[in-house]
Amino acid sequence: MSSLTAKMAAYTAASDGDRLPEGVRERTKKVIFDEIACGYFGRRSLPGRLAADYIAPLGGPAEASVLGTDRRAPAGYAALANGTAGHGEEVDGAHVVGGHPGASIVHAAVAMAERQSATGMELVNAVALGYEVGVRIVRACGGKFVVRDEKHLTSDMFYALGCTAAAGRLLGLDARRQRHAFALATFQANGLYALYAEKDHISKSFCNGQYAFAGISAALMAAAGLEGNEDIFGAEHGLLDAWGAERGAEVMLRGLGEEFAIEGANFKFFNAGYPIHTPVEAAMTVVSEHAVAADAIASIEIGMPRNAMRVVDDRDMHNICVQDMVAAALTRGGLALSDRPFPAILDEPTYRDLRSRIVVGVDDEIERENPDGRGARVTVTTRGGARFSRRIDHPRGHSRRGDVSWDDLEEKWRDALPGCDVAAALSRGKDLESVGDVKELTAAFSGTMS
Repeated sequence: MSSLTAKMAAYTAASDGDRLPEGVRERTKKVIFDEIACGYFGRRSLPGRLAADYIAPLGGPAEASVLGTDRRAPAGYAALANGTAGHGEEVDGAHVVGGHPGASIVHAAVAMAERQSATGMELVNAVALGYEVGVRIVRACGGKFVVRDEKHLTSDMFYALGCTAAAGRLLGLDARRQRHAFALATFQANGLYALYAEKDHISKSFCNGQYAFAGISAALMAAAGLEGNEDIFGAEHGLLDAWGAERGAEVMLRGLGEEFAIEGANFKFFNAGYPIHTPVEAAMTVVSEHAVAADAIASIEIGMPRNAMRVVDDRDMHNICVQDMVAAALTRGGLALSDRPFPAILDEPTYRDLRSRIVVGVDDEIERENPDGRGARVTVTTRGGARFSRRIDHPRGHSRRGDVSWDDLEEKWRDALPGCDVAAALSRGKDLESVGDVKELTAAFSGTMS
């Protein structure tokens, strides 16, 4: 019988965008546009700037765009820089299974597509395929929080295998070489969860870029004739043997070609850690609906599932800290994508007062109903004793809340990408199936982020 890796490699090598359902193609196009925009936008971040500076002197053929700059670089290095920038501002999409596949998979696929002068449809297929492989592996290992708590890893490291599938398909690897590529990617991707203890969001962002680089590097190695274990997923001491959950192989194959992981991709509309989005939305809804002024607030209680709370409770980095971001949103009357309230807001008396009145804890009902979700309940108590609550289970842009329109994405990015022709990029993104060379899309993002 075929090995697990052989089955995944055969699926990868035979994948074809024309066979994707129309709704899957449409969502994939939106994900591609949004993640490229995130890479451009994130060039302004510290990790985004450092990554671009790091690859600048390395040289090599000018195969792919370094977003937000006027530079081109070898595909692997461009993917590293763009994936790092893509997560640098925490506005890149998350996924219902956990983590940030787009910051790695989309940038690996786009860079390789530029290198290969691939069509828009080939890019759509590669990205949908990358999500399919990467997300299935995360599920086969028990999901984001099992991977974190039992394996001490960030689940994003498994998206390197999704990058490998995307890059391999664009490169035209046959199934045998794709098996080698999967193995060759594994020793280039690691992600001990301890990296989240950093102070400046650099390592966490760099990992997304490194996983994109690993996918391209592994595909190119395989094409050059390098080899690895031909069943890296299912072999003794292989991926599932090391990190897999019970019946992991079955999870990887169930519904393959019929259920598409890209449909679980989520979009963000302001730059903050994903568990923060529902508390901010709930808090802003309460004060708006009940006309509660900031100086009338006596306390703010935020209830969340335990796993989500552990990610964002009282963190040092402001846009990963739920207390900081809720207080900033209430102080400023909301959060716009281009806002950079920190550190200036730290000296504002209203912010300091609101920040001191926020209490975060586990919401037992939400914990019981959806322990791995991103829901939250916010209760605002006024100085006059009135209490108002709002529970939100899925933030705006979440796949379980409904689709995101092209108009939503145009509104999100219209004023956030200086130097970029957003209208042209949006037009090419909408019509990506008819684009003859992906460089037509990336050319619309050819401005310089200042």
